[in-house]
Amino acid sequence: MNAFSNLEITTVNSGASDDKRPTAIVIGSGFGGLAAAVRLSCKGYRVQVLEKQNQAGGRAAVWKRDGFTFDAGPTIVTAPFMLEELWDLCGRRLADDITLIPTTPFYRIRYDDGTHFDYGSDQQANRDQIKAISPSDLAGYEAFIKEAELCYQLGFVELGSIVYDSPSDLVRAIPNMLRLRGWRSMYAMVSSYMKHPKLRAAFTLQSLLIGGNPLSVTGIYALINALERRFGVYWAMGGTGAVVQGLVGLLTGRGVPIRVNAEVKRIVVDQGRATGVELANGEFIASDIVVSNADTAWTYRHLINAKDRPHWTDKRIEGKQYSMGLFVWYFGTDKQYSDVPHHTMVLGPRYQELLEDIFKKKHLADDFSLYLHRPTASDPSMAPAGCDTFYALSPVPHLDSGTNWKEMGEIYRQRIEKRLSETILPDLKAHIVTSQFVTPQYFHDQLLSYKGAGFGMEPLLLQSAYFRPHNRSEDIKGLFMVGAGTHPGAGVPGVLMSAKALEQVVPHVNSFA
Repeated sequence: MNAFSNLEITTVNSGASDDKRPTAIVIGSGFGGLAAAVRLSCKGYRVQVLEKQNQAGGRAAVWKRDGFTFDAGPTIVTAPFMLEELWDLCGRRLADDITLIPTTPFYRIRYDDGTHFDYGSDQQANRDQIKAISPSDLAGYEAFIKEAELCYQLGFVELGSIVYDSPSDLVRAIPNMLRLRGWRSMYAMVSSYMKHPKLRAAFTLQSLLIGGNPLSVTGIYALINALERRFGVYWAMGGTGAVVQGLVGLLTGRGVPIRVNAEVKRIVVDQGRATGVELANGEFIASDIVVSNADTAWTYRHLINAKDRPHWTDKRIEGKQYSMGLFVWYFGTDKQYSDVPHHTMVLGPRYQELLEDIFKKKHLADDFSLYLHRPTASDPSMAPAGCDTFYALSPVPHLDSGTNWKEMGEIYRQRIEKRLSETILPDLKAHIVTSQFVTPQYFHDQLLSYKGAGFGMEPLLLQSAYFRPHNRSEDIKGLFMVGAGTHPGAGVPGVLMSAKALEQVVPHVNSFA
């Protein structure tokens, strides 16, 4: 402790001097961090959450501009039962705090030729549209549904619940991985059932929502399709930020503080054990355990001294493959585009070739595909009366591309504006009343995401499950990981599951007595 003799030293919830419960610090207040704080609190820990930004939410922060409300990150709620679990733990009902409404369709896939496929909960409507696109692929679609269900059962329910803390956990998972032929890519798996390129795109692009290249990510992630069909795709009234505020409310009710503008500069390690954190202002906060909801690669590379991480060396971190970067343009219009649904995938002229540019060549192409989010289709409160709120997300290479986003950002935004104006948002430029965008450089500089990748390490087979950074640190006792960069991976269900995994690996509170 001598190294900190000149620092201000505090302890978690230090105001409760007679509180002898063990302490836990959670770094970051994204969905994973907030869920971890709820679960640790319910397990008997005295918890404090530290957030770098000026509001809770992490990547699920909320921006308000000119009367418009923008969810900065996640926009889709699937598997709502995972949120319900957190409310149940606190003796409350999710429905009392959050109103979830289904989106219809789940999303529209708009092809480059102007046609579209509305994929949703109405399975007969899905079949009719598939038959219209390619009658010969209808039987293959039915077979794909069955395989996706198997992926859900074996991959989500069974493999997702394993913490992968030791080689024996990997051995337990191997039979399911073999049964699912996990070495196949998502694209290869879907292509074995459906031949038409439009359908192959429609049923593989979901892996992009968790940072995976459909051409290389394991086909086990077909489970996303089953999750959508089983539990639906929902919007939280008031925005995803309403879910964040609901989680904050749970923590407030349990006396768990969330400290904003509190950037962690270092996880302090003493004789191989995490003993607390040092903040950017020089303050040291002692704690019995530390949970990082920050990007896992960033945590190891920048928050922990190299001598304290023999497994997660700089070389190992650099040698991993990372998800794509994200360019996200947030804008509001003074008119409503009522024929545009809540979620639209606006595909460009190329699919496989564009994925190769983004993930393999790290080349920023002139063409692109977009996810267009129009929350005002479901929730008029997100914009002034008679207006629309949007964000357009374009998958792009992460920072290894060498793109100078300071120079390229506005050029790229204009390309997106032109494309949308020519396709589904006519005369867009004349109706924009507020606008801002973020690039992979923002993800690196502000969200502390390694290489500016939007979803951490890419969920390849050998970067998933046991091969993904573990929920219990391989290097440091008392250090744990939650969020997109650890097991099971990205997406709201994934990060909520990572928080649930903590219950299997954190020490029992009685062990500190």
